[in-house]
Amino acid sequence: MDFLSRITRLPRAFDPDRGDDTLTLVPEMEGDLAKLLHGTAGCSPYLKSLIEKERDWLPEAFEAPEAAVTRLYDDLREVAADQLGSALRQGKRRIALLTALADLAGVWELERVTGTLTEFADLASDLALKAAIANEIRRKKLPGQTEDDVATAGGMVTLAMGKMGAYELNYSSDIDLICLFDETRFDPGDFHDARASFVRATRKMSAMLNDLTGEGYVFRTDLRLRPDPSVTPVCLAMEAAERYYESLGRTWERAAYIKARPSAGDLAAGARFLTALTPFVWRKHLDFAAIQDAHDMRLRIREHKGLGGEITLEGHNMKLGRGGIREIEFFTQTRQLISGGRDPELRDNRTVPALGLLAEKGWVPEDVAQTLARHYRAHREVEHRVQMINDAQTHDLPKSPEGMERIACLMGRDVGALRQDLKARLTEVHELTEGFFAPDAGRGEVNHGLDEEIINRWKAYPALRSERAVVIFNRLKPDLLERLSETAHPEQALLALDGFLRGLPAGVQLFSLFEANPQLIDLLVDIVGTAPALARHLSRNSGVFDAVIGGDFFAAWPGEAALRDDLCDVMGREGADYERKLDAARRWAKEWRFRIGVHHLRGVICAREAGAQYADVAGVVLAALWPVVAEKFAEKHGKMPGRGAMVLGMGSLGARRLNAVSDLDLIVIYDADGVEASEGRRPLAARVYYARLTQAMVTALSAPMAQGRLYEVDMRLRPSGTQGPVATSLTSFKSYQENEAWTWEHLALTRARPVAGEAALMEEITAFREGLLKRAKDAAAVRKDVQDMRARIAAAKAPSGAWDAKIGRGRLQEIELVSQTGALLEGSAAQNVLDGLQSAARVGLLSDAEAARLEEAYGVFWTVQVASKLLSEKPISPEDIGRGGAAFLLRETGEDTLETLAEAMRARAEEAGAIIDTALGVDTGAGEGEA
Repeated sequence: MDFLSRITRLPRAFDPDRGDDTLTLVPEMEGDLAKLLHGTAGCSPYLKSLIEKERDWLPEAFEAPEAAVTRLYDDLREVAADQLGSALRQGKRRIALLTALADLAGVWELERVTGTLTEFADLASDLALKAAIANEIRRKKLPGQTEDDVATAGGMVTLAMGKMGAYELNYSSDIDLICLFDETRFDPGDFHDARASFVRATRKMSAMLNDLTGEGYVFRTDLRLRPDPSVTPVCLAMEAAERYYESLGRTWERAAYIKARPSAGDLAAGARFLTALTPFVWRKHLDFAAIQDAHDMRLRIREHKGLGGEITLEGHNMKLGRGGIREIEFFTQTRQLISGGRDPELRDNRTVPALGLLAEKGWVPEDVAQTLARHYRAHREVEHRVQMINDAQTHDLPKSPEGMERIACLMGRDVGALRQDLKARLTEVHELTEGFFAPDAGRGEVNHGLDEEIINRWKAYPALRSERAVVIFNRLKPDLLERLSETAHPEQALLALDGFLRGLPAGVQLFSLFEANPQLIDLLVDIVGTAPALARHLSRNSGVFDAVIGGDFFAAWPGEAALRDDLCDVMGREGADYERKLDAARRWAKEWRFRIGVHHLRGVICAREAGAQYADVAGVVLAALWPVVAEKFAEKHGKMPGRGAMVLGMGSLGARRLNAVSDLDLIVIYDADGVEASEGRRPLAARVYYARLTQAMVTALSAPMAQGRLYEVDMRLRPSGTQGPVATSLTSFKSYQENEAWTWEHLALTRARPVAGEAALMEEITAFREGLLKRAKDAAAVRKDVQDMRARIAAAKAPSGAWDAKIGRGRLQEIELVSQTGALLEGSAAQNVLDGLQSAARVGLLSDAEAARLEEAYGVFWTVQVASKLLSEKPISPEDIGRGGAAFLLRETGEDTLETLAEAMRARAEEAGAIIDTALGVDTGAGEGEA
């Protein structure tokens, strides 16, 4: 059917002269078609330009609009890759023009308009993606893929999200895509090359669609809905994305996936991924918490965009404002989340059909569904008219009377009637949807036995100033207080929670988040009731939950390089202020150590990962602070004489295994290179210069400041211990290690690692250390020295009890001693304990089986050690750590009860002690020596 016979309404020209200008270019147009073009061009500068550019194509489009669209799609599929960008832009112009005219004239209903825009977006993104993938395959950058794989984009798919996923693109919409690839199509060794190729293809696809050229653009493309977009590549492996959603996915992401569908590339792989994600999106239980979460999202959008208050048409946002499109979408999606887990028929990704299904199933009253569907269509038509004026991705009604008149003209309506209709529709939508976002009343008060005086003062805190915050918090409070009462030290936990609440500037968003995500209440109670050090940090830094809300808090560990860049950026913001830089470093380190502790407490990482992450933070802090301290010191005493200095990390820092309260074992080594003194306002002799510089570094790390201490520093591992200078010259260090060092000092060197300072000096120390360790050793003498050392350690310090994982026969310290002995005898440069045990097996100090048993024992003791330091600054006991601490320890170690864990530790220590006795030539064990 032709276009003319289906016209049911016409726009009128806001500026008739502009309409007349356009008609002179299309003299063959008559009747209603001429009126349509005249009114359209007289209202919309953008559509006027499209009519003039595509006037030769219009007769074909008017003759049979649906057929014209089909031919346009077919033609695009035949375009050569090097011409595709230009062809897609022309195609977008024609689709934009035809959908606008069909919309304005009532030829197509809303669903046909949005559906056509979406179908073109699917085709454009599919063609752009496959062109980019074909280029990668031709360049042999996509491992194992051939020309035959272009049809499935080599295993890559785009998921259309939001309005594109629901076939509801608005007139000037951007497109939200999540780009994934099927990693199972590639050998594990090719994974990184494949991912790099897909990332390039994604960027090229996005550029082809997004870049504005002389011919316009195709679609603004947004890739930020992918998991953790600040740290992840633009194209992710499906397996990585699935892991993210299973462990860290949030309610808003669940809601977003209601509308998700494969739209380009390997559609079958995309469908498999969405099937795998079904348990994340659709919970089997009735998920009423989603109501408050959706309400919280609505409030955050309003607050962020300044869209609260009464409905005023001038400048009103038809999408996000009160009574707008998003309220209807949230209303619909929330009910789908609540009930869609049990009823798959409710999982329609389109708004109006989903409302109908919800009404059919009794989740929404029939009249409410019909009213909202009617208003949704009307809102979308107004939104389209607003965007048609200048092809702007805006949802705001005009602020001027002239602007409103232009919209009324484009709709062919009287402006007064339009205003009245809009106000009524927006008001009714707001009233209907707002009433549904009120969760059921919370539980009544419980008999918690906590200090009521503390609880009563919460009413005066800023977080509870608003009525809504009080309402939400009162629903949370009974459960929160009951959980606090079950912690090891309820009053201490209550005080920690009190400090947390006192520090909150506002509470509505956070309390709503807690109500919608009960796991966050678990997290809060875990922290305040289980880990005192973490609770103190939380009570003084309640803003840490901003990171949790923002979604970055539970992201994967970024690694040293990213941490280094982040800290440099943080310190750089403080300008030249030395004290503020130090405080910034303290704040940064404590935030990251808090994050590690919470991740460990919540089971996101294990003890081994926690130890490495604590070490990463310490190494980054040392590397960042050293040049700052040196620069400050040089202001008075001049630059470092000679080649400079470096910091050698020893002990657990060198081995990259720290816990929550570890101090840092450091040695500072300098090379004056024959320069006797510095040159500055107050010059110093080289030896004195480096000694004082070292003291300045120690002060920077350990002095209490506004943000507290960073680390305690131990420098007793330097040559000559506490009797020698705090900074050691390179010559002295080498000479001492070669000629005077005791066996224990060479053992310590097996774990040494340069962490900060002059790069050339760090490389020289590394080479010297490796060369020294490779020198031949008298194995019998080393074993005898280690045996004596073990005896002296045992005599000097007894274990604190059965739960002491570090000190005692067969425990961490002794296993580390055997590991260092093995590394020394083999001449291994590896710093970690497990490599050292393997060295011990290779040199015959241990059998392979014995090394394996010591590795297992070390794993148990390290797990207990790291967990215990998180739970308490004192030696732990079952009475002190409470239910939460006990559950944490048992989860980490895999034991069923604390009694079985204690017995496992005893047995492991006994077995390890016997193995170490044999390795070092001790006839019999001396027993645990423990209470």
